[in-house]
Amino acid sequence: MEEDSADPYLPYDGGGDTIPLQELRGSNYAMSNGGGGAGASSSTHLLDLLEEPIPGVGTYDDFHTIDWVREKCKDRERHRKINSKKKESAWEFTKSLYDAWSGWLVVTLTGLASGHTALHSLSVYHSVQFMEQDSTLRVFSTGRSGQWFNFLTCPANIFTGPGPGSYIMNYFMFTFWALSFAFLAVSLVKVFAPYACGSGIPEIKTILSGFIIRGYLGKWTLMIKTITLVLAVASGLSLGKEGPLVHVACCCGNIFSYLFPKYSKNEAKKREVLSAASAAGVSVAFGAPIGGVLFSLEEVSYYFPLKTLWRSFFAALVAAFVLRSINPFGNSRLVLFYVEYHTPWYLFELFPFILLGVFGGLWGAFFIRANIAWCRRRKYPVLEVITVAAITAIVAFPNPYTRQNTSELIKELFTDCGPLESSQLCQYRSQMNGSKAYSEGSDAAAAPGVYSAMWQLSLALVFKIIMTIFTFGLKVPSGLFIPSMAIGAIAGRIVGIAVEQLAYYHHDWFLFREWCEVGADCITPGLYAMVGAAACLGGVTRMTVSLVVIVFELTGGLEYIVPLMAAVMTSKWVGDAFGREGIYEAHIRLNGYPFLDAKEEFTHTTLAREVMRPRRNNPPLAVLTQDDMTLAELQNIISQTSCNGFPVIVSKESQRLVGFALRRDITIAIGERTSFPEFTRDAETFKVFICTFKLTKSVIVLGIITKKNILEHLEELKQHVEPLAPPWYYYKKRYPPSYGPDGKPRPRVHNVQLASPSSRYEEDESEEEVRLLDNSSL
Repeated sequence: MEEDSADPYLPYDGGGDTIPLQELRGSNYAMSNGGGGAGASSSTHLLDLLEEPIPGVGTYDDFHTIDWVREKCKDRERHRKINSKKKESAWEFTKSLYDAWSGWLVVTLTGLASGHTALHSLSVYHSVQFMEQDSTLRVFSTGRSGQWFNFLTCPANIFTGPGPGSYIMNYFMFTFWALSFAFLAVSLVKVFAPYACGSGIPEIKTILSGFIIRGYLGKWTLMIKTITLVLAVASGLSLGKEGPLVHVACCCGNIFSYLFPKYSKNEAKKREVLSAASAAGVSVAFGAPIGGVLFSLEEVSYYFPLKTLWRSFFAALVAAFVLRSINPFGNSRLVLFYVEYHTPWYLFELFPFILLGVFGGLWGAFFIRANIAWCRRRKYPVLEVITVAAITAIVAFPNPYTRQNTSELIKELFTDCGPLESSQLCQYRSQMNGSKAYSEGSDAAAAPGVYSAMWQLSLALVFKIIMTIFTFGLKVPSGLFIPSMAIGAIAGRIVGIAVEQLAYYHHDWFLFREWCEVGADCITPGLYAMVGAAACLGGVTRMTVSLVVIVFELTGGLEYIVPLMAAVMTSKWVGDAFGREGIYEAHIRLNGYPFLDAKEEFTHTTLAREVMRPRRNNPPLAVLTQDDMTLAELQNIISQTSCNGFPVIVSKESQRLVGFALRRDITIAIGERTSFPEFTRDAETFKVFICTFKLTKSVIVLGIITKKNILEHLEELKQHVEPLAPPWYYYKKRYPPSYGPDGKPRPRVHNVQLASPSSRYEEDESEEEVRLLDNSSL
């Protein structure tokens, strides 16, 4: 028997020569989008039949996939109905205007809510900070001027002197608050909203592909994730808030979509709102509205028509306006990492930029494999969160670069050294007579403070790499953007200082002689940090265009877009050499979500008959007949099978396809059979035709291909097919020649010899084969 669920995926256009539309409007055949019924009059129109006469019909169960064609058909018929009535009265015309503008209204509300929700997270996140020196917990409030005022100081500063007692007390309080926040966050998630954990982007991608996960975008998830995100970030764990903010924005979009029937009753239309909401989330998280739109298009969305692009742009604009109007960072800018570099980049610097791209690709490939391997071994979520938080706090406190807030660390690494900078990274000796005074520029001999900072950054790099592997995927809200950018920024700053000192001490080398003048600024280490951050984030997520736009919007470094492009593209190439999956796709596969990546290139030559159900030795396909199916027979099929849908045929003899019926709709119709007096006896014929589509030719049903069948087959190919070797290897002894004795090419799948299709199946050219591509899952 075929596997679970089968939604039709055939176009609703063209004509049919078996069951024409005129027959469907006839007196002895009832057509309905949901339930059974009889006695439809000749005046019955498809518009009226799509209005779901039985409550619940046309909806989907949890962990099922929507039928895109059916949803688009419903929306098209709804639109035709509105247009046909808008000239009847002023009220109908007003309703048509409301329907036309409802899309812009819902994305406006989504942008406003996303901006205020993310602003709440950012404000509270900034209001709960650990002081780097005494680790006292201080709660602050902020005004529009961006100045912070001390509101409450906890008694952690009992020891404020320079002695060991102060250090020990600060160490203890740092660890105590980290554990407290982490425990509170994981407890709230476990008790109130289990879906509030993680990044949320893998699930958002799956939902946008058509999958149903009830409650994942609900109000409880929104509320708990907003609260626990603050606690998780304040605990000092190696995680970020950007990915979860996308989830929060999508929750807002989902909730507001229920205010408009156009979106609440159509799952395909609702996903257009969610695409716009994800753009608004990135706009608020990074202060990058254009990057948010491109992120939604490149990384998240599955179906992205042109009108969704416009509305995503508008939602990102509204969210950015909200963020700018309140000025959360106190710098009159949308972003925290805004930098201004005073020197251009030179052509010879492309080599270290590309090296940073190589590092980002290697880091991304290593992180994906290590994190997935660790996720497979996770068993005790609460204990794991407490353990990771304890290790992070204990190891992070001695090093100022790991104790520091990650966003502040990235800002310091991006910043160019100037006369007002007091960081160890900007302690350079003056070029005048070797004196100990520090110069305003950075192109000078590094003082001991710089070398000490480089050692500390090296240790911080190792710490961040290890802890990020174990942190991502914890049962608390955890993003990956900021930790990945921090790793790349640390590596980039180290490389930038190394190149800077190399240019200072060896300015007569041919690489530097033409570009770098003696005593002039030549190398900007902060630029290397920015390029490294983009490279590492690109290696993990495999984003390209949207990532480059996000980074230059995030930093204001439009002049340095070429180094960013070179590093990001290199990181993607290097990462793809070890596997084409990004971290989000890897977690989708780990969780077993039914997701077929539209961007993935399939090299398989498998025929549909090799995946189709039923196979040769399987029981016959369960089908429903058009006119002679009794209620008892229908109930028997429902009880004995687990399929989520059944083809509707004319009769068992002809096997000619006329439509498709979903299991859920049939079950609801059977439950409502008391509403139909003509079906009170089991002997009566139960006519049900749920999902209607017209066929261009007379066709017969041979089998069904579900999304589950395709995913299982692809997984079998990955597990049983040996990896590709160099081309010259296949011309040796391992495989037979590419051409058979008859001179025709041999069929291959991943260079594995297959039997000829004709040897397994007989071709039947008299009848056209129909396979229903199913979007449903388990």
